[in-house]
Amino acid sequence: MSTTLTNISLSLKPRNSYYCSLKLTAKRLLRSSMLAILLGLSSAALGDGTILLYHHVAINTPPTTSISPADFQLHLEYLRDNEFNVMPLDMMIESLKSGESIPDKSVAITFDDGYISIFEEAFPLLQSFGFPFALFVSTEPIDNEQAYYMNWGQIRDIANAGALIANHMIDHPYMLATREGESTMELVARHRQDLLFAEERILKETGQSHRYLAYPYGEFNPAIKQMLAEEGFVGLAQNSGAVGTNSDFLALPRYPLASIYADLDTARTKLDTLAFNTKIIEPLSPVTMNRSPAITLQFSAGNYNLPEIGCFANSRPIPMNWLDRGAGIVRLEPTEEYSGRRWRYICTAPAANNRYYWYSAQWIFLGE
Repeated sequence: MSTTLTNISLSLKPRNSYYCSLKLTAKRLLRSSMLAILLGLSSAALGDGTILLYHHVAINTPPTTSISPADFQLHLEYLRDNEFNVMPLDMMIESLKSGESIPDKSVAITFDDGYISIFEEAFPLLQSFGFPFALFVSTEPIDNEQAYYMNWGQIRDIANAGALIANHMIDHPYMLATREGESTMELVARHRQDLLFAEERILKETGQSHRYLAYPYGEFNPAIKQMLAEEGFVGLAQNSGAVGTNSDFLALPRYPLASIYADLDTARTKLDTLAFNTKIIEPLSPVTMNRSPAITLQFSAGNYNLPEIGCFANSRPIPMNWLDRGAGIVRLEPTEEYSGRRWRYICTAPAANNRYYWYSAQWIFLGE
């Protein structure tokens, strides 16, 4: 039987006050108690988690970011029927950040943007399954009562029902796009101001402040990640992969499940993946001016064989040059150019029980 827990939302806006200290302590105690219950109920091994990403749950919205209500229901049925532990996002993140174990086959469900179809289609289904979820909202479209978005009343309804509400900036910006004459320092300062303003709006409207940011379009660079760290935020990206205790908590991977990737036959493999312990050696930034960038990675020892690691882009193998096989250091040296603004290199290795370790490196092209 699938184990689920209802998310209990508490405001976590960091302040040096006795009141907020009590709330933080209460949250930690609650999370520890709930996790202990979940661990006790799970007969599976302790392991990694996956974070799922949805946008529209509708049939008349942009296909690249949409899943039909029928397919979304199939996803939920699959999670229920295959012994997945659907857990609150904050429980997963804070447990892994603390080095705590979570049950094997743990999943967190997230939505970006705050579209009305989430309220009308996804929310009733999630309630019927008893699954917790998180919603990342850009505040300006909601403040402006923009078409196809939820309003604050509807967001409060789902928050009061247990949903976690978190930050997606004010106006869903391309966070790497500089204004004329703007320096990198000025860009980061502008995003810092907008990030904190959006967090205040969410706190005022919902009583929640978790300090989680889902990067709009999944775009970031080291300077933006550093700003998030300085403000005590966790960052969530849009490149695929499982999460574990060694993940980058300034750019946690999520599996986007829309368009062709919404198909359950495609999604089921991703739902059951495990996290590599992977370190990027160079380049440290996902931003590139090259359409065929090389990258050096280090795969630490794990329950996989280094020779079985394969890396791909656009479903085609990338040549791998093992610089130090004993240390797990490999350089990916692609021989083809990639199109579009964003693409990923995906590395996998087989695990037991027809599962896979999964890691992806994100690229954002800013050249001509």
